[in-house]
Amino acid sequence: MQKNIIDELTWRDAVNQQTDAEGLRELVEHKSISLYCGVDPTGDSMHIGHLIPFMMMKRFQLAGHHPYIVIGGGTGSIGDPSGRKSERQLQTMAMVEHNVEALSGQMRQLFGADANVSMVNNYDWLSKISLLDFLRDYGKLFNINTMLAKDVVASRLDVGISFTEFTYQILQSVDFMHLHDAHDVQLQIGGADQWGNITSGIDMIHKIEGSETEVYGLTIPLMLKADGTKFGKTAGGAIWLDPEKTSPYEFYQFWLNQDDRDVVRYLKFFTFLEESEIDELAQKMATAPEKREAQRRLAEEVTRFVHGQHELEGAQRITEVLFSGDIKVLDVNEAEQAFQKAPTVEITNEVKNIVDFLVDAKIESSKRQAREDVQNGAITVNGDRIRETTAEINPAANFDGKFVIVRRGKKKYFLARVK
Repeated sequence: MQKNIIDELTWRDAVNQQTDAEGLRELVEHKSISLYCGVDPTGDSMHIGHLIPFMMMKRFQLAGHHPYIVIGGGTGSIGDPSGRKSERQLQTMAMVEHNVEALSGQMRQLFGADANVSMVNNYDWLSKISLLDFLRDYGKLFNINTMLAKDVVASRLDVGISFTEFTYQILQSVDFMHLHDAHDVQLQIGGADQWGNITSGIDMIHKIEGSETEVYGLTIPLMLKADGTKFGKTAGGAIWLDPEKTSPYEFYQFWLNQDDRDVVRYLKFFTFLEESEIDELAQKMATAPEKREAQRRLAEEVTRFVHGQHELEGAQRITEVLFSGDIKVLDVNEAEQAFQKAPTVEITNEVKNIVDFLVDAKIESSKRQAREDVQNGAITVNGDRIRETTAEINPAANFDGKFVIVRRGKKKYFLARVK
């Protein structure tokens, strides 16, 4: 028997707060509902922190419910104060529109062309509200004292908050009411920091349409790693969904390198594996943690979900190649992903003697050292070990003539890019 979706989310430790837990559970037990979650286009890519509530939306979709994905072209032009200590820099409308298109593409990748999902832009209805209508129809329903008590506003009172950002919770409330009236949306999902905005929307709907109106809110827990630090942040910055910002290989490696203490929780949260499969992986991790089977399965599932099977296979191939050292099987795109963080030097497309090539590219400090490393078999070029100091290097011979990959010793790689 299939679990109630709320029971499923509870087992996956994916529920933080609910406005009416029993009422929502009863609602989804007997009917398919429409629900929504929004993301503001403050940038041209989401990162894996943004992915958290949309994993829940995907679960609702797979359970037969209808998600509405709101790309906040309207709210994004204002700026959500949630989680911030200072005012956002307002974007131009051209920037907002560019980001809306980029995020819409990422959502299509995650949710597919399924008819049981809709993507909308809140600019389409918020931009039609006049200032007087906003103040009379909506502003009159919000008590300043209540707004000030919301965490998102209260946390900013010491440093100050503009009237623009102060009104954000009203705009998000209008979103919920519009979606409820136009599409019978009954549930809003958001991160833990969205609780105040969600409850504001429910209160407004109840004031306008009656307290018996069935609308609900659910938030996702704040995701922390076992060491107490925020999930998704690395020394190199955010892990982006855009493959141009974080390559599929780097994305795969992020999940592959997760701490043993976190991996089962992430399997529950970020994959669609059944409870029995996750229990089996947890058992394997307990008995043979060195095999890292749970991490490998986590990396496979999330990379496939975000980037697709083809990019997953490429990331796996790069991983295997770097372990074996046989880089000749990589295509030019895979090679660039694999060595994007290797020391990079610029070269011309001129054919050169190996010793001159190594010195001119500053891979070796002197011709004497270069000759010694070549003769000792310490130099590999594009996967071929070079042992003769008379060898010539032709930059056009591999990787579409874009670069030459040099390995010095066992692990030190250099990417020599043709300028």
